[in-house]
Amino acid sequence: MIPRELTAKLQSLAELFPAVTLTGPRQSGKSTLVRTTFPNYRYVSLEDEDMREAALDDPRAFLARYNNHVILDEVQRTPALFSYLQGVIDQHNAPGQYILSGSQNFLLMNRISQSLAGRVAVLHLLPLSYSELAAAHREPNTIDDFLFEGCYPRPVTLGIDPADFFPSYIKTYIDRDVRAELGIKKITEFNTFLTLCATRVGEVLNITSLANDCGISTDTARDWLSVLETSFITLRLHPYHKNYGKRLIKAPKLYFYDTGLAANLLGIESADQLFTSQNRGNLYENAIVVEIIKRYQAIGREPKLFYWRDSNQKEIDLIIERGGRPQYAIEVKSSSTYRPKSFENLEDLAPLMGVDPQHRFIVYGGSEAIDTRHGHVIGINDVGRLVQ
Repeated sequence: MIPRELTAKLQSLAELFPAVTLTGPRQSGKSTLVRTTFPNYRYVSLEDEDMREAALDDPRAFLARYNNHVILDEVQRTPALFSYLQGVIDQHNAPGQYILSGSQNFLLMNRISQSLAGRVAVLHLLPLSYSELAAAHREPNTIDDFLFEGCYPRPVTLGIDPADFFPSYIKTYIDRDVRAELGIKKITEFNTFLTLCATRVGEVLNITSLANDCGISTDTARDWLSVLETSFITLRLHPYHKNYGKRLIKAPKLYFYDTGLAANLLGIESADQLFTSQNRGNLYENAIVVEIIKRYQAIGREPKLFYWRDSNQKEIDLIIERGGRPQYAIEVKSSSTYRPKSFENLEDLAPLMGVDPQHRFIVYGGSEAIDTRHGHVIGINDVGRLVQ
């Protein structure tokens, strides 16, 4: 197992809260992480039909048996259990009673908000970060390998070809989460929708155009985007909301939580093919956005990330806000060669937001860190500097 940066936060919250919930996409390593972190806890998988039936048939007896120091995996599969969990947790009123994990964030969080609010801490585990790979000496040879292969633990650790892993992953996701658990019936159209989302990675989202290309209504497109987001497949990066006297673009940009999945949906068949793809720059930008999110979530925090684009098409790829104001202004360049002109937009726009040169960054495709009078140049290996 590649060590996960979230481990320390998971342990510390279990010492403070009666229950800790760990959500994330399928195959992100949740079960492995909780079982490794809490080896003395009893483990119950509610994917197991017999266990699930026992929990649903007599929840009081089930929880009387499993009442303390228990991992309940895929717990969203037993929604009736949550109201009974509340009673057991309140009766014992001790930290670390339950570790709850699940892959369907919408269903899981809906049950928690109804029954366990205030009693449970919530963490998210995404696929492996670049920093986790590097710490385990498993980082890919090139940036293009990293973008193409993605970061799901199973293909990374077992060397599974992305062409074998991702089609099976998509089929499992569609069959289990989309069809069975969320009740979406138009599976063919949903598959098309997912692929069309991949063609828009890193672009400002025009939901009407996306709906028209898929042959569905805009309301359906909005619903399906919400499904993809709560399943940790896609995310939306919203534009910065402060006016500053400028006419700013109001639509979000669309990204995937894993570039390997996006590349597979785009039909990219190798890292060499990705190197020459017109999507390479957008996929690298996607990787940097998600790397920052992973680093924040590893310390149990939600980042406040935005982008800036005004009506004159001047853009800053990323703004990290802290304390109600921009802390960092960041441009992403996939080239491994640094060029001073990369700072042009930052020099034009960052002063307007009060971001000085020490807080302006270019994240490029190289690995050497360079400090300039315009700001700092770093590679993906040094993105941790932006998470404080």
